[in-house]
Formats: sequence, C-alpha cells, structure tokens
Amino acid sequence: MSTFSAEESASNRPDSAARASRSGPWIALVSRTVLFAAFQGVVAVLLRSAGAPDPWSRSAGYWIFVAAAANVVTIALLSKLYRAEGRSYRELFRLETASRWKDIGLSVAALVVAGPIAMIPMRIVATALFGTYEAASEMMFRPLPMWALGVGMLFPITIAFAELPLYFGYVMPRIEKQLGNGALGLLIAAAFLGLQHATLPLILDWRFLVWRAVMFLPFALFLGLVLRWRPRLLPYLMVGHFLIDTATLAVYLSL
Repeated sequence: MSTFSAEESASNRPDSAARASRSGPWIALVSRTVLFAAFQGVVAVLLRSAGAPDPWSRSAGYWIFVAAAANVVTIALLSKLYRAEGRSYRELFRLETASRWKDIGLSVAALVVAGPIAMIPMRIVATALFGTYEAASEMMFRPLPMWALGVGMLFPITIAFAELPLYFGYVMPRIEKQLGNGALGLLIAAAFLGLQHATLPLILDWRFLVWRAVMFLPFALFLGLVLRWRPRLLPYLMVGHFLIDTATLAVYLSL
C-alpha cells in the first residue's frame, strides 16, 4: 500500500490544493498536542461553571474525555486532508488480502516486542523523576464515576482511527517526501507522537511534563520503523492499539 503518490501528483492540482498538500502534514504534526491542551481547557471551564474548586487540576483527571474529543477532531482533520488530495481517508484501512496471514503474524510479533519498549521506559523515567512509578501514575489516574468510565470507552475506539493513522499513515510519508530524507521523516513523526503526551493531561509540574514527553518516544520510534518497513500493517496495528488502550481503562477499576 503506497502513501507517496499524493505528493507526486500535487503539481497537477490547483495552487490551493498543492499548498494544502505541503502544509497539511506540518499542521497535522502539531495538531494533537494543541488539541489536548485546548480540550482540557474546555473541561476546566465546565468544572469552574459547576463550582468545582481548582478546576484546572481537576480537569486533568478527565484526560480520557480530552483524548476522545481530540481523536474525533483528528479523524475529521484526516478526512479533510485526504479529500484535499483527491483521495479517501479510508484508503489507510485497506487490507492486502494476498498477504493477510503473514501481516497478522508480523503485527502480533511487532506488538509483543512493542510492549516492553513501551512499559520499561515509562517506569524507569518515572522512578528517576519521582522516586517511584506509583507517584507518577497517581497524578494521572484519578478516581472517576462509573458513568465516566462508560463514556471513556470512546477513548480506545477513537484513538485507533486517529493516532497511528495521523503520524505514520499520513504525516510520515509526506514529510519524508518533502524533505527527501526517510530517516528524518520517521524521526520527526515519532518524536511528535511521543511528545504529544506532555499535554495529555497537561499538569504543570516539570517532572510530570518530562515523564509524559519522553516515556513513549522509544515505542513511537519502534512503531514508526515497523510501519515505514511495512505500511500495510497499519490496520492490524490499529487493532492492537485499541486493545492496549482498552486495557489502560482497566487501571481505573482498581482505584
């Protein structure tokens, strides 16, 4: 499944479409980092209107709502960017039937390797900054009512169609094409995927900001390498992403 043909034909479109093709990847690259902070601000305003004390601090506890809202906007943005190229966002999810079972096996293997790559840095950095992993985790995972957890199921569902498709399905190949450098395209996309977590949730404690910004960088780089090597694995890794973030919600059941 090739993702490079859109840029190659940009010169044949009107100037506005060509400009959108050039600027779209860079707008998409920073969009989620901004959206996370903006939607947390909306939650804080709602809490303040309801008379909640310290609404910004309390808003951090609703980060799964913030993420779901940002995911919906991301999906809409991707749909618009693909339409500007005369293509369809749904192309990202096309399965290669001839290699289906091989791709499933490769995806499962990638996710098995990705698990420790995600978990180990998360714990090492938290311990280095806070003394224990639990101290950092408690800042992020706060008790929520059961109704909120029900609504929170939108988080893993929507993120599967937003995060990997944005950074590695849309952004990475286009930046690589613009810069003429595959390694740099990969590094930029992976870096912003990792760094976006600094604003989800946005807690103004430098240790928390550093922890969230760097904890997923190795994980993002690994997935970027896999998807640059085999772009057709994206639909399968999206399913894996959904399962991983569904398991994340289970943390709330122990609070």
